Amino acid sequence: MLEASPLRLGRRLWMAPALGRRLRLGRLRRRRLGRRRRMVVVNPPRSRRVSRRLSFSPGGRTDRPTLAPAVTIRRTFREFWPGTRGLRRLFVAGTVLAILAAVCEVAAIALFGHITDKVLTTRVLSAFWAPALAWLALAVVAGVMSFGGSYVTALGAERFLLSLRDRVFAHVQTLSPDFFENRRLGDLMARLTDDIEAIEQLVGSGLVKVFTTVVSVVFFAGAAFFIRWDLALVTLALVPAFLLVSKMFAARFRVAAANERLSNGAMNSVIEESLANQALVQAYNRQSTESRRLHREGRGWLRANMWQARLSGLYGPMVQVLQTICMVVILGVGAWEIAEGRLTIGGLLAFAAYLGLLYPAVQSLGEIALTVSEAAAGSDRVMEILDTRSGVNDRATALTLVSRSHGRIEFEDVGFTYPGRHRPTLRHLSLTAEPGELIVCTGPSGAGKSTLAKLLLRFYDPDQGRILLDGVDLRDLTRASLREAITILHQESMLFSGSVRENIAYGRPGATFDEVVKAAVLAGAHDFITALPRGYDTPVGQRGRQLSGGQRQRIAIARALVRDAPVLVLDEPMTGLDEVTAARIMEPLRRLMTGRTTILITHDLRHVPEGARTIVLEPLRSQARIRLKRLGARLTAGAGV
Repeated sequence: MLEASPLRLGRRLWMAPALGRRLRLGRLRRRRLGRRRRMVVVNPPRSRRVSRRLSFSPGGRTDRPTLAPAVTIRRTFREFWPGTRGLRRLFVAGTVLAILAAVCEVAAIALFGHITDKVLTTRVLSAFWAPALAWLALAVVAGVMSFGGSYVTALGAERFLLSLRDRVFAHVQTLSPDFFENRRLGDLMARLTDDIEAIEQLVGSGLVKVFTTVVSVVFFAGAAFFIRWDLALVTLALVPAFLLVSKMFAARFRVAAANERLSNGAMNSVIEESLANQALVQAYNRQSTESRRLHREGRGWLRANMWQARLSGLYGPMVQVLQTICMVVILGVGAWEIAEGRLTIGGLLAFAAYLGLLYPAVQSLGEIALTVSEAAAGSDRVMEILDTRSGVNDRATALTLVSRSHGRIEFEDVGFTYPGRHRPTLRHLSLTAEPGELIVCTGPSGAGKSTLAKLLLRFYDPDQGRILLDGVDLRDLTRASLREAITILHQESMLFSGSVRENIAYGRPGATFDEVVKAAVLAGAHDFITALPRGYDTPVGQRGRQLSGGQRQRIAIARALVRDAPVLVLDEPMTGLDEVTAARIMEPLRRLMTGRTTILITHDLRHVPEGARTIVLEPLRSQARIRLKRLGARLTAGAGV
């Protein structure tokens, strides 16, 4: 095999590495368990083309992902190229530095030929030192240029990735809850990581690589023509053979990579499920079952990897044979040229060195189509997210709450059906909550109790009727200001991986430590917090798993107290708690409800405060209306609403 260059062996500057080596390294990188990319073979009997464009299913969760809508390269550039504004100078600088490094390569090879003809052939040692020092200087300059080009391009690429990821993540956070309920978390994470990186390769560093590779091909081919034009024509006549082999193996590599990613994903799923459910696995003594599942999927991954290994093992020798054929032909023609006196030995060696850089560059050009197709697949998946719009948006004339709301809530003839469903959840619902009043909403599962909270927070808008806050339709308020006026305590106490203090202060950014402590005291959490190893700075673990259920609930109550919103929604706040813990939680909950309009959603009426207005929601039957019944201290006859 030809050496890359007498200047620095193995260096390829900005040319993409050989296809086989690139795919082998890529395969090793994809073995990390955090990767969730999958590939789907499209029409396998007739086509070997593969795509990673797993799409969201419009009808909800599915076990058979579909392809994301294909997006043209032109639209991809139109969408994401503006994101390189402010970074283009870095990409331009990286391109210029890479080209200068390639120029140094060309000059160094010319010096190598000069040394061969003027020093080695003539055996004049005194003629060695000047070109040798110049060669060394070129090596240093080329190294500096290569490092500089690599660094500034990587800097531009990482800044672009950071900006694009922030943009996509910000958009994702505007989507309604059903978007997340009907999608796989692993697929969303892959779109925010791997697919965004693919876009960067297409509109960022990939452009630098393509441009510098083309320029390198021109430089090395031009230098070869300068040495001997007819020998260069023979060299270029053999170039299509490299492109043909690369294209032939590329199709097979993509099919092999598809199988490897699918089997890797299946294996990762087994590992994730088993580790997440270790308590169940050990309690039921199913360790051997899980081991067999993992071994079965691991064997599938082994077969897929061996398929790739066979292709890689074949590709390398075939390219080496082609290079050897090219070298034999060049040496044969070069020997004839030397015999005819038209070429020197130094010229022939320099020509061979240029050839060692030219052919890998040509191979890189053959891989560009593969790189573009993979990047386009990633852009399709990201564009699908960006094209998804929330079902709830602020009106152009929406108002912002500038003062504290009184907290009067009205549901007027509200009807609602969840997206993708045909049966309505609510129909003709009307109720009013006065400022400071406590309304207990109960009823069987599926009656629409939690739907009230989602409508109040404008996760969804009602299909009919309207919801008012202090006499103003919620749709006439900005979502941000509306949600600042409402605090919700979810059925599951949601905590983040941070300290106790950070989780309490999450309710209101900027809350002082004294305010955090005061809220913890009112929530009945201060005593157990101070008993923790690091007090308020103690990490709570992922999703608060270092704490008990009652402790997590108290921290959630403290967070709600810090928020200090006039409207409070409690969604099954005592679910999963034992009788004693639930009774303890009610006292801080009463303090939290004091002075706030409160909607308590619960199916357990044992701890409901006296005097509360209790409303029972019954599931819809056919075209019947929801029936509300008032129970408890102020019991009246059931009324159709």
